[in-house]
Order: sequence, then C-alpha cells, then structure tokens
Amino acid sequence: MAQQHVVIIGGGFSGTALAIHLARQARHPLDITVVEPRTQLAQGVAYSTTDPAHRINVPAKKMQLSTAEHGDFDLWYRRQSALNQDRAAQWEDGNVYPQRAMFGRYIAEKFAEAACFSPATLRHLCDEAIQLEDNRVTTAGGITLHADAVVLAISHPPPALPAQVARALSGHPALIANPWQENALAAVGKQDRVAIIGSGLTMADNVASLQLRGHRGAIVAFSRHGLLPRPNATGDIPAWSLSEFINVTLSPRQWLRLVRQQVKLAAEQHIPWQAVLDEVRGRGQQIWQQFTLRGQQCFLRHLRAWWDVHRYRIAPQVSQLLAEKQQQGTLQILAARLRNLTPDGDQARLTLQQRNGTQWFGRVDKVIVTTGPSHAGLTESQPLLYALRQRGAIQADPLGLGFLVTPQSEVIDQQGNANPRLLVVGPAARGRFGELMGLPQVAEHAEAVAQHVLAALISRQGERCPVAF
Repeated sequence: MAQQHVVIIGGGFSGTALAIHLARQARHPLDITVVEPRTQLAQGVAYSTTDPAHRINVPAKKMQLSTAEHGDFDLWYRRQSALNQDRAAQWEDGNVYPQRAMFGRYIAEKFAEAACFSPATLRHLCDEAIQLEDNRVTTAGGITLHADAVVLAISHPPPALPAQVARALSGHPALIANPWQENALAAVGKQDRVAIIGSGLTMADNVASLQLRGHRGAIVAFSRHGLLPRPNATGDIPAWSLSEFINVTLSPRQWLRLVRQQVKLAAEQHIPWQAVLDEVRGRGQQIWQQFTLRGQQCFLRHLRAWWDVHRYRIAPQVSQLLAEKQQQGTLQILAARLRNLTPDGDQARLTLQQRNGTQWFGRVDKVIVTTGPSHAGLTESQPLLYALRQRGAIQADPLGLGFLVTPQSEVIDQQGNANPRLLVVGPAARGRFGELMGLPQVAEHAEAVAQHVLAALISRQGERCPVAF
C-alpha cells in the first residue's frame, strides 16, 4: 500500500507550523509536502521582512509553537549572536523584542529538527500550487502531487487600494500602495511630507522604518477612529481568570460590559488591563463561537477597531518612537475620513473630514496605504483559489474574513457539504474561529488541525479513491 501523503499549500508560519505538528504527532510513516514558492519556509509577510525596524510585537517568551514550549524562542534567541548585534532588542524590563526575521529563522530550524526526529518525511517543494482537482495538486513547475489530504495555508491577500485612492492616484509617483513590497519606502525623501492611511500596526512599522532610513519630515496618519495600538505591560504580570464566565452565553455588548468591569477590578489590585485582555484573547475562539452571526457582525462593525488596538499591541521600542514623534510634532494621528484626494504635480492634496467636525487640508509628497490585507477578496486573490471557487469547491464565509469551514476546519463547499480531505489552517479560517490572527492562536490551531488530519488518515487507511476537491 502506498504511503499516505499530506500536501500543505502555503509555507508561511501557518503552513510550516502545521507541517511541524504533523511530523511531531505522526506515529507511522507519512509524506508531508509543503508547497511554497519562497526559498525559505516560515517567511510569510510578517517574518520575511529584513527591515531592522520591524520587531515582534510581544515579548519573545510569548512566541511559541505549542504551550509545552513556552519560553523556548526566548531561550533560543538569547543564544544567538543577533542579541549582541541588536542591543535595542532588550527592553528595560529584561524582555526581548527581536527583529521579526529572527522568528522566521527559529521556525525554519524547528522544521529541520522535526524532519530528523519523526517517522514522517518532510519536504519543502519550492513551487506554486496552481491547480487542485480530484486528489492531485499541480504546480507551476509542472509537478503533480497525489494527496490523501490537502490543507490550504494561504497567506494574507495583498492590500486593497481604497477606490477613492485608486481613482485619484493609481500609477502616480506619490502613491505607495503596498508598503510590504521590497524597497517600497526607498522613494521617500528625508524631508518628504507623508500621509499614511491607517493607524494600526502597519502604520507603526512604516513610521519606524522611515525613522531608521533617516526620514525626519512631517507625517500625518489617519483612520476612522484614529486609534493607535496600545503598548504591552512592562515586566511580568499576573494571570487574570475569566473561567467563571466562559460557559455563560453573552452578547458582544455584554462581554464589553464584563471586560470593563474586570479591568476595573484588576486595577484595584494594581494589575494592568493587559492581563484581562490576554485572558479574553486566550479564550477568544470559544467566546466568538458562542456569538450568533448577527452578534459577530455587530462586533466587527462596532467593536473590532477597539479590540484590535488592545489585542494587537506594539513593541515598546516602537511605542516610544511614536510617542516621541507626536511630542515633537512630526507625527499627527487623526480620527478622520478621506474626503478629497487630488494629484498636484508629483505631490498630492488631501482633504480630511475629522470626527470633531473640522477639516484638515494638506499637500504631501507621499501617500502610504496601510489599511491591511483584503480578506474579503481572498477567494479571488490567487488562480488556485479562484478556480476552486468557480468550481464550487470553496466559498467565502458570511463575514468576509476567509473561507467557510467546519469546527474541524474542513472546507464547506457551495452545496453546504464538508470536505474531510480539504482543510484550512491559519487566519483564513477566522470567520469560524474568530481569534486567529495572533501567533499563539495560529499555533494552537495548527496543532489541532494536525491532530484532526492524522486521526482522519488513520480512519481512512487503505482507502485510496480519488477525491472531488
């Protein structure tokens, strides 16, 4: 009987973590192939950056592949020469915030280790999957892989250019539509006036990158709420428990009221609010799945912006930089909408409608879009996904966050049927699971998907019929 084969499409953190967990949990020979066009695994958008200004946003001790490995990345990093070369990585409380590329290196090492100590065979196929039909994955290089299970570990789609910006500045030299592209900021002069659309983590990354490049010009960043990512708590903080409320079904509004009460209680005990939010995050998937669809929609419409800035916090080095630039007057953060945008030679003129009712007018040299990936267009972001959607094999979830999947992360086709041989791992499944963007939750999800895949393979052992992906 031929050896069973799992094909993972996508080798960013999600796909690489899944491959590692599959290898670690495998008790019998198994072929595992990660199809990823990048030359290195675990080098998705976040961890492929080589910009020294881009740091992980939480202490290294909180970055892990499993709960059993708590603190392992921190120990690994402290043994690297990079710590001596990057003295700014260590904060005043002793925690370290390495450059993001270091975590990519760490995960790549874990992949190599898993390949050495497992009955499974791990392989990185440096290629792009372009077709999935029956039980075959076809790559751009003409390779055909026969699979017993396929897992979509699709990376974030590229940013969507706001329609108003596209109409006014598409192809214009003032526009930087995708700041994640290599050398995207190279065209920004040291004294250029810059407008940044968005005020979240990507905006903060861009401000830090510009500072490192010697930029000292004025920056205005704006978003609908004008909210900045909050800082991490300094030092070690005690855990906070919400276990008595987890099995109680509450609406998003009721959870908001409860969290505010808990933050107040924690403050009375001199415990920072971050402890409460960390507990909510840790139980986020369970809480999310208790909400009705209407409740989830309500959360996304009214509370998401506030959740994001408290949940997706910022490295203290970057937080300090933002505060200093605001105090110096070289960085403005506005709660505003873009009312008008017009080219003016090689520059651009903006009119912003602020939430306080006033307008802001300005002329800038560069407009940087940091509104994030276009998850609503995920099913059309790659030829493979587009073909699967056209064939009815996949569909977007009703919230527009990714794919519609079962609680086991199996894809649900357009006829409403679950496909046990086609699964999703990582953020593209967050419509079902909610809290599935931060690394700890993605790692936990990868571990759970690995368990499910292996159990399904065992139950189907001996069955080798074609599969209608």
